[in-house]
Amino acid sequence: MKTKSNNSYAVSIALIAALGGLLFGYDTAVISGAEQSVENYLIDSLDLGSLVHGLTVSSALIGCIIGGLISGFFSNNLGRKKSLLLAACLFLISALGSAYPEFLFFEFNEPSIELLIMFNFYRVIGGIGVGIASATSPTYIGEIAPQGIRGTLVAWYQFAVIFGQLVVYFVNWGIASGQTTAWVNEVGWRLMFASEVIPALLFFGLLFYVPETPRYLASKNKEDQALNILSKVNGSREKAKEILNDIRESLNSKKSTGKIFSFGKTVIIVGVMLSIFQQFVGINVALYYAPRIFESMGAGENASMLQTVIMGVVNVAFTIIAIRTVDRWGRKPLLLIGSIGMAFGMFGVALLAANNVFGIGTLIFIIIYTASFMMSWGPICWVLLSEIFPNKVRGQAMAIAVAAQWAANFLISSTYPAMIDISGGMTYGFYGLMSVLSAVFVWKMVPETKGKSLEELENVWKKDLDEQES
Repeated sequence: MKTKSNNSYAVSIALIAALGGLLFGYDTAVISGAEQSVENYLIDSLDLGSLVHGLTVSSALIGCIIGGLISGFFSNNLGRKKSLLLAACLFLISALGSAYPEFLFFEFNEPSIELLIMFNFYRVIGGIGVGIASATSPTYIGEIAPQGIRGTLVAWYQFAVIFGQLVVYFVNWGIASGQTTAWVNEVGWRLMFASEVIPALLFFGLLFYVPETPRYLASKNKEDQALNILSKVNGSREKAKEILNDIRESLNSKKSTGKIFSFGKTVIIVGVMLSIFQQFVGINVALYYAPRIFESMGAGENASMLQTVIMGVVNVAFTIIAIRTVDRWGRKPLLLIGSIGMAFGMFGVALLAANNVFGIGTLIFIIIYTASFMMSWGPICWVLLSEIFPNKVRGQAMAIAVAAQWAANFLISSTYPAMIDISGGMTYGFYGLMSVLSAVFVWKMVPETKGKSLEELENVWKKDLDEQES
């Protein structure tokens, strides 16, 4: 009963931290319903081309790269909790500014290059929040979760991402449903961005009820506070003392110099490549451009948004599969199964696109692809990133991996309009190829982390470094 009670405490604070994922999903996916109206208002009216359109749709990702890069600084100096509070404030500013970019400096509904720049500025601000949260939320959950349910709790972060995307799909559909295109282009898109204020305020308020992580506190020589939190999370003061002793040894290890490559280059390379493959398989193309993809299949504007909602429901369902199996099956089996499913789905879409066949078959292959991603690379990548980096370099290493992830995301998302103009078959075939290569990478390079403490996992990289030095 006691263990159950403390697991409940760990789950509650992990779910609050996971709201950073909900804001991540909400902020990055809100553009899916608004991008055609933004294109009409700020791109077509200024006679700008598809390159500017792609960059505008993906501008938040520039902020995500910046946020990822600076997340290590804030995480190590402010702490995990205060970094999440900072991210919540940035989400709020971005929501209001993106909805009303004319604030203070411009005439309402008078498009200009300067207004386009200001709109992108607010989207970049939100992206910085996403970048900070996407590095800090999984780190927070991984550092505070009991060993036996760590994978499950970190996987809830990805569930929050997908749930945030699903919520915003419903919000966008609800705002646009029954309205004229003219109304959506004038007012509706603004309401879509403004709706993010609600989850941003919820996240900000709830963060005041969570503690700092014990591993961060120990790194700042606040061992009494760390011990109290470990006791509360693990249900036993004796168990907490054992864990704290392992943390202390980890932080005081001769190899723990604090330099980014103090445990060798392999762990950094694995983290970066996990991040890059998670994006190069093309998932965010399916998320950001979903309504437009479905319209190209012959669906009307509102019908395409409804199909996007259906896809979102499937995504949530398959993320739950990952949550329920990650601590039983392990990380590697799920990644390998997911890579095979993604390759099958994307090659199917590529074959149909190459033959100009659109319809229910395309929808089925897209759902197979996204379902495979959501039960594998979506949540499991975050689980592994929260686990594989040693305590002394976790903030810095996570920042590098997350920045690489957002850079890859930006590259894939911003080039999609130009690639699809050249060849749909080539575009989707490329994502299928990346899915195959991701399976090879996991098979050869990624260690299994199930059932090991964060401190035990450091031995994997110490052994690897010893072999390199010998």
